[in-house]
Amino acid sequence: EFYEACLLFRKPWEVPIEKMGKRINTPLQYEGLGYTHETSSMNSGVLCSAYKTLPSMQEKLQGQMDLADRIRAVDAADVAKLVIEKHLIRDIRGNLRKFSTQEFRCVKCNEKFRRPPLIGKCTKCSGRLLFTVSEGSVIKYLEPAISLAEKYRLPAYLQQSLALTKDRVEETFGKEKEKQEGLGRWFG
Repeated sequence: EFYEACLLFRKPWEVPIEKMGKRINTPLQYEGLGYTHETSSMNSGVLCSAYKTLPSMQEKLQGQMDLADRIRAVDAADVAKLVIEKHLIRDIRGNLRKFSTQEFRCVKCNEKFRRPPLIGKCTKCSGRLLFTVSEGSVIKYLEPAISLAEKYRLPAYLQQSLALTKDRVEETFGKEKEKQEGLGRWFG
């Protein structure tokens, strides 16, 4: 009935559509509902999604963007922008902030220190000290975020924001060394 009205270009208020609110607290709240697929239980379904089976965040991100590219109703550039703004850039900045205020921990006894002792090892058991936040956890989403922004030609503001974040990361950890190439590559 609804789809037929759409074909006739009828106005929304001209099409009577039953709303679930009218069924609540009546016998009809459990009966007579339309459905498209038979099921023995509303609770049965996929227990483990394809998203959960992918081991790394890189693969999950790639899968999400592949799906966004395939579905015509989805603006893949908008998906990329939202993923960067709501997840990746927040994670990078949050981990960078945590890195600068992190503690140190002993490998042997798990003792925590706000600042490393001057002797450079645990004062309890002389064990080796480790950072509680690693460099890898800070930079893991940086390159995927930058490549998404470039691939989907995201707004300049977002690209500049990523560039500033990359600069902050490089200031903290040092710039990645550029590989020197031989002249043979250019004059070969």
